[in-house]
Amino acid sequence: MYAVVRSGGKQYRVSQGGSIRVEKLDGDVGSSITLGDVLMIGGDGEVKIGTPTVDGAQVTGTIVDQGRGKKIRVFKMKRRKGYRRTHGHRQDYTEIRVDAISS
Repeated sequence: MYAVVRSGGKQYRVSQGGSIRVEKLDGDVGSSITLGDVLMIGGDGEVKIGTPTVDGAQVTGTIVDQGRGKKIRVFKMKRRKGYRRTHGHRQDYTEIRVDAISS
């Protein structure tokens, strides 16, 4: 069984026992979390598609890690003007292990 959930403006396909990295959510490592924006549930021969979400469906999981991603560098330059700017960014993330998908 799998589900498509929405978190942080992005959509993720999750299955029981798998893990996903989403944008930072509140919570401590080891605590339980519930994702309520389930857009679709599939598997077992039947597919439920929400309008926009599936009623009563939720994905529960455990927070495995809170961290920061790899650094990206943003470089801006305008030719022949002497304009150069370098900027870095590290995105915070939460890693979740999916425990159950209920519909």
